Amino acid sequence: MQYGCRVTSTKAQVEVSYDVSNEFFRLWLDERMYYTCAVFESPDDTLEKAQLNKSRVLYDFAEMNADKTVLDIGCGWGSNLEYLYMRGVKTIHGITLSSAQHEEILKRNIPGVTTWCVDYRDFQPAAKYDALQSIEMIDHLCSPAQSAQGLAIELYREYFGKCRSWVEPGAWFGFQAILRNRVPRSRKDLEDLRFTADVIFPGGLNPRLEELVAAVNPHWEIVELVTRREHYGKTTAEWLRRMRLHERKIRDTWGDQVFQDYDRYLSTCVRAFQNHWSSDVQMKLRAI
Repeated sequence: MQYGCRVTSTKAQVEVSYDVSNEFFRLWLDERMYYTCAVFESPDDTLEKAQLNKSRVLYDFAEMNADKTVLDIGCGWGSNLEYLYMRGVKTIHGITLSSAQHEEILKRNIPGVTTWCVDYRDFQPAAKYDALQSIEMIDHLCSPAQSAQGLAIELYREYFGKCRSWVEPGAWFGFQAILRNRVPRSRKDLEDLRFTADVIFPGGLNPRLEELVAAVNPHWEIVELVTRREHYGKTTAEWLRRMRLHERKIRDTWGDQVFQDYDRYLSTCVRAFQNHWSSDVQMKLRAI
């Protein structure tokens, strides 16, 4: 079944989420501009170190080495692509739907990296890849309305099927996704979560873990799975701390509303991970 006319996050919606300004995000993300959950393996890990830990985990999950070809699906500003280059990988591809993110990757001019600004559904690789990676891109694939219609698993299965068509049997996939868990009980908390979905990430919805477990079949086998709720809580708390250090510059450059919106969004994220409304998962998948 095809959902091309109904898949939620359009290019315009994605650019609401990621095209505020590369310089805005550079103020409060880590130095490589990862915008995904870090992995804090030690209490002393900086955000920068924890983000590299995350890329190392997914590198291992994808069974990468220097001679393999890899595609990063939803590659952001290129931070994970840069990590792959640092590990000696010679052929690195990435796709994103954000024009600003793609422009940043081109400016970085990372050796061995080729990227496209394209919807994953329209992407046609010239040859099959040895491995895949995707870090928190899947939350753009199903809207709240579609989920309410019972379409979530089918939409996610379409994605995993498309990814499977890009590799040979036995290939590995290092996959990461934000999860939604419990539903808060207070009106204020519900309004803050709705604000995050409608204003910061329009058209998107974080999947439930059980939906992903169902959707990988029949294309992939889950070989390893680990959740990172506490790690994402620490990540978003550090983003919030860093952003507040630049309050005056943000208000003067991008306006009061941008600061207020992102302060509300990041504060909501911190509470969401503290209270088990949200979590994060990393999966090691093998193509069947």
